[in-house]
Amino acid sequence: MRLVMPKNKVSRAIRQGCTDVYSHSKHWPCLFPQHGLGKKHDREIKLEPWQQALVDIDPRPLVEGLLHSDGCRVTNFTVNKKTGKRYEYPRYHFSNKSADIKKILTDALDALGIEWRENNRMNISIARADAIARLDTFVMPKR
Repeated sequence: MRLVMPKNKVSRAIRQGCTDVYSHSKHWPCLFPQHGLGKKHDREIKLEPWQQALVDIDPRPLVEGLLHSDGCRVTNFTVNKKTGKRYEYPRYHFSNKSADIKKILTDALDALGIEWRENNRMNISIARADAIARLDTFVMPKR
């Protein structure tokens, strides 16, 4: 934040399990044009050309940020009905009401060649072993 807005004060509030970092400026909306009044899923969310150009260079930071904000990595458990054997596998879930935000994520996953599936109108699932392995190379655990 200091690199982007060097004249603005940057503050931290340390809380249990996290640290809030904040800086006040009327210019932040210029850098984050998706921010606005109302619910995200009720208004258009799109990347500005300069943002899309960065994503085109490397979609991984965007994918990691979206999965950290509205996603999770879990272990699914299944029991084979015939054998009774328990089977477990990792998967990533992403949940958002905004079709625009889901499209931003899935376009970035497509650019990386990572297979995904839409479970329902709010949820994206990434469950193939090769896709999980690829995501695990750059999506670091949440802290």
